[in-house]
Amino acid sequence: MTDQKNPFEAMMAMGQEMAKAMNPALESFTPKGFEALWPTMPKDMMETVMGKTFNPEGLDAKTKLLLTLGALTMLGAQAEAQIRLTVRHALEAGATKQEIAETIAMMGVFGGVPAMTKAMELAGSVMDASDEEDT
Repeated sequence: MTDQKNPFEAMMAMGQEMAKAMNPALESFTPKGFEALWPTMPKDMMETVMGKTFNPEGLDAKTKLLLTLGALTMLGAQAEAQIRLTVRHALEAGATKQEIAETIAMMGVFGGVPAMTKAMELAGSVMDASDEEDT
């Protein structure tokens, strides 16, 4: 990391080299590849992992996923794969399209309209794909 002009770029390059050293296949790993590795969990499993199993008085999986979606929306374009994955899981956990849209819209106040717009586009693509699978 001797490049003082762009330390972020140097850190990214170092991280990529470390990943390649651990597993050469990671050289071409992309966020889309991550999505392919992590299919949507079935509702029962999701409720066990993210729901009330460990905290019976706590939030259910759907609520936790909507909260997660709100936080990811604030990150904007940095979290495209994570937003798509969370929308798929939220739908599986019983969230409605309206609840997903409201969650994202609320974050427009805090994260800005560009972040909200990007998240809406990503969520829309997931919901459109979900509609196609249902027909």
